[in-house]
Amino acid sequence: MTEQQPAPENPEGDEPIKQRKNGLYPAVSDELAANMKTGWADTELHDLQPVEQAPHTARRRAALSARFPGERLVIPAGNLKTRSNDTEYAFRASTEYVYLTGDQSQDGVLVLEPTGAGGHRATIHLLPRSNRENGEFWLDGQGELWVGRRHSLSEAEQLLGLPAEDVRELPGTLREATGPVRVVRGHDAGIEEALTDKVTAERDEELRVFISEQRLVKDAFEVGELQKAVDSTVRGFEDVVKVLDKAEATSERYIEGTFFLRARVEGNDVGYGSICAAGPHATTLHWVRNDGAVRSGDLLLLDAGVETNSLYTADVTRTLPVNGTYTELQRKIYDAVFEAQEAGIAAVRPGAKYRDFHDAAQRVLAGKLVEWGLVEGPAERVLELGLQRRWTLHGTGHMLGLDVHDCAVARTETYVDGVLEPGMVLTVEPGLYFQADDTTVPEEYRGIGVRIEDDILVTEDGNRNLSAALPRAASDGEAWMASLKG
Repeated sequence: MTEQQPAPENPEGDEPIKQRKNGLYPAVSDELAANMKTGWADTELHDLQPVEQAPHTARRRAALSARFPGERLVIPAGNLKTRSNDTEYAFRASTEYVYLTGDQSQDGVLVLEPTGAGGHRATIHLLPRSNRENGEFWLDGQGELWVGRRHSLSEAEQLLGLPAEDVRELPGTLREATGPVRVVRGHDAGIEEALTDKVTAERDEELRVFISEQRLVKDAFEVGELQKAVDSTVRGFEDVVKVLDKAEATSERYIEGTFFLRARVEGNDVGYGSICAAGPHATTLHWVRNDGAVRSGDLLLLDAGVETNSLYTADVTRTLPVNGTYTELQRKIYDAVFEAQEAGIAAVRPGAKYRDFHDAAQRVLAGKLVEWGLVEGPAERVLELGLQRRWTLHGTGHMLGLDVHDCAVARTETYVDGVLEPGMVLTVEPGLYFQADDTTVPEEYRGIGVRIEDDILVTEDGNRNLSAALPRAASDGEAWMASLKG
């Protein structure tokens, strides 16, 4: 990685760019500064078409406007976060901002300004293109010769269907603002500081909760993006099966890297840290170190999802025999989880309680644990006391969308105590996990973890498994693995 060089001490135009300590060039000559200002072609883009989600984001903003009439609403994208010294983490705009704009620009802010008619005027505030008068474009660490060209404000307006203004002027405007204001907190400290005497935590949380609940029901664009994410994820799982021999020769990280390649080629990234858990690591729910051995005879629990370029993510899990064939005990445990998932998926339909699919899956697992003599029955007693949770641990699913655990701040009464509606997308993912040091189970069970997870769309007449292309039944999985390995 190359190092940014120091800026001229007295450049023309805006404030001078802060010089970097220990740069190899002590200064910029007047001649070089003048040279860098000239000889550049006009690269402004014209006649751009709006992004695909533009009509959807407009409808979402209209719903938000109707909920908070007469109030200024401020939704920031967020800022870069330092990884180490002068390197940053890859930027990921806030979910609320992306949902309402379709934009992913760092430092962007959406503002809904109340109008006298009871509605709002929406404006997106963005960084304009890098300044060429003061040398920002080539001297600043975030200048376009260092990190790439930003869209101009005019280009952004064409793409997003929103008026665009310079975000650097926004803090001053917000400080002078009057009337009620709400801001989505946790993304932009500078914007929050500008509003510090105008907002309250309670009112701001109401805004955040409303946007979270808006996302409970997906529109056609969102469903299409989730299907795209799932389809790429299926191909990523196929990639992994094809290289299991290489993973055995190295570690779980070969699996992680293989899936990541698919995610980066067909999408933006992985939607969350891939869980590539082989052997006893499969009993750790969020095993993301991925530094363990991959051994023939063990199971591989792969929980991974591709995130599309629009930031919608899949979330799929399969538990596969590394050598392609389940042992008798592995298959018994796998079949139990599969039966539980079948019961859970069957319970997903419009009008059903959100909790129904969880209860259905847990009932099956509790019955299996009693049947195997691992816990004293009957199953209803186990469920009433929650005794199955020693081996099932987690809930059986969650909403899915821009966040892998989408709509997480929605009110309990509209989420886990709510009712399923067409357009909702959720995971169904029961599991059984027998820890390596669990002396309450027979030794042969210890170190076995199984989870099966699919992404389910609630339809008008039931549900559709978006990830149905990936085999789930044990025999189908074995045959699929054999076909991929040739």
